[in-house]
Amino acid sequence: MNIDELNTPAALVDVGRMSRNIERMQRRLDSLGASFRPHVKTTKCEPIVRAQVAAGARGITVSTLKEAEQFFANGVSDIVYAVGMIPTKLPQALALRRQGCDLKIIADSIQSAEAIAAFGRDHGAVFEVWIEVDVDGHRSGIAPEDDLLITVGRALVGGGMNLGGVLAHAGSSYEYSKHEDLVRIAEQERAGAVRAAERLRAAGLTCPVVSIGSTPTALSAERLEGVTEVRAGVYVMFDLVMHNVGVCGTADIALSVLTTVIGHQEDKGWAIVDAGWMAMSRDRGTQRQQHDFGYGLVCSKNGAPLSDYVLSSANQEHGVISRIGSVDRDIAKHFPIGTRLRILPNHACATGAQHPEYQAIAEDGTAETWPRFYGW
Repeated sequence: MNIDELNTPAALVDVGRMSRNIERMQRRLDSLGASFRPHVKTTKCEPIVRAQVAAGARGITVSTLKEAEQFFANGVSDIVYAVGMIPTKLPQALALRRQGCDLKIIADSIQSAEAIAAFGRDHGAVFEVWIEVDVDGHRSGIAPEDDLLITVGRALVGGGMNLGGVLAHAGSSYEYSKHEDLVRIAEQERAGAVRAAERLRAAGLTCPVVSIGSTPTALSAERLEGVTEVRAGVYVMFDLVMHNVGVCGTADIALSVLTTVIGHQEDKGWAIVDAGWMAMSRDRGTQRQQHDFGYGLVCSKNGAPLSDYVLSSANQEHGVISRIGSVDRDIAKHFPIGTRLRILPNHACATGAQHPEYQAIAEDGTAETWPRFYGW
């Protein structure tokens, strides 16, 4: 099958770009002396994760226990579930561990730590637990200097669990666009996680792993002393948010949505396509950045950006392409009905999640279907 035979809308993966993205990240972290544990929530796709592991990744990060189950079934056993553990999910986590999965879970509260320890005691199980550290006030975790850090560590160890390390994610890095700011946030992330580990060790608690990472900080960090591993996810595809952050160009974005022009509103300068928000997602992450790409940047069928055109609005199954800054009253001539286009996404994770499969496009234009999965 080739791209002209595909039904639209379809999620396309440019295999050449994806491979270069994988190599770039792995090479960089190798040079900085840290292990790499990619976050697979972006793709949820076995062939892509296999390529990441083949390039040198050591273990994976997941955001759902279903991801852990799927990838463990495909031979990956070293897995971190990087979402705060709740009691109702402990049986699912225990089932994975009893099957031989080296699953690590995280906690960032005394309530979570005590629940994990109690469940473990009741079921004769020892979980490896990492403490989530808040290095930038972005989302969740315990501040490195907070006494709660030691309290949680002691509750885990005293409850018979294995304190495996600390984990941090500098999500605030998405808010910047200058390299010097990304370097600063990367160092803040590193220093905060290392400080948390030092405090745990000073309190007599083991802390072998110091795990940090986001795509912007992983690509901007200048040193990783004290860090044992880095996690990043969206780098494998990149997207327009990452383009605005400044860590990739549009030529690096490996995920796009193939769409077909189905109509026009010439007086408005609109071309109507069959990719709406069901194909692109409702994510408007670039709206808050320096360059707003609407619902996505329009490219030719072969992937070359048409820099003046964006998917400016989207209904469920209809998208509207228009020119930035002025009405294109010749849009029907520029994009006749039946024209095939690619749309680069704002957020690769969200757009990928709209599709049950990817069409992996090789250098020669042939397509191979790669399934992806949903659920929790």
